[in-house]
Amino acid sequence: MNSEVAQAPPAPQMRRLEPAAIGGVMSREVANFRTFWKATTFSSVLEPVIYLLAFGLGLGATLVNRVDGLSYVEYVGTGMVATAVIFSSALPAMFGTFVKERFQRTYDAILAAPVDVEELVTAEMLWIGLRSGFYGCFPLLVSMLFGLNPAPGMLLVPFFCFFTALGFAAFGIAVAASVSKIDQFNYVTTLFITPLFLVAGTFFPISQLPEGVQIASQANPLHHLVELVRDSCFGFKATDLLRVAFLVTFAVLLWRVAVRRMEKRLID
Repeated sequence: MNSEVAQAPPAPQMRRLEPAAIGGVMSREVANFRTFWKATTFSSVLEPVIYLLAFGLGLGATLVNRVDGLSYVEYVGTGMVATAVIFSSALPAMFGTFVKERFQRTYDAILAAPVDVEELVTAEMLWIGLRSGFYGCFPLLVSMLFGLNPAPGMLLVPFFCFFTALGFAAFGIAVAASVSKIDQFNYVTTLFITPLFLVAGTFFPISQLPEGVQIASQANPLHHLVELVRDSCFGFKATDLLRVAFLVTFAVLLWRVAVRRMEKRLID
């Protein structure tokens, strides 16, 4: 009599990016964020108010009335979204990653669990992207108090902010994994972050800049974000799909760079 041999069920196949691992890292970030969310929210609301009072009502009332067919308050208010995104993504990614990796040794503890570097970097990027996508909308909300009319297209602004923040979060992580001292962030802020938001079309049209700078600005993710936000408020254009594709490509490329740099720092 032949007896059937019971076969053990096949072991579950591990995916390259395990949702449970990513969710675990993000849940830690959420728990930590609960301890300082009030200060972050306060500065995210107050900053656009100060900029709009200084530039939109101050400069706009005395020197500049309209720019590209928009009132200067509308122009600055929509442009400030890009400023809010880069400062709520690149800077927290740089400083937070460096502190957790170098001083707190948080990443060593996380990697002791069934989490690899790729999942760690992905979780950090997603959390920063979600947070920046939320805070990036604050300048628009504040601008409505100064006369900006709501539009249905504004509902897409959080998604534009999210993809842009993903790229700059990856940029910040890659920088943090590349420097040896926290003071070296001053070079990055001065040479990269500040010029990027100054020539993004936030406070003045880039058409007033030299031709070479105008061409170079097409590689600036913040410029594409500014244009997408303005078009979401005042009417989309055919080129907006290309701008979205640029932001997604930017995020994916920087994601791979950040993973490589963190693997080199944490494992090699």
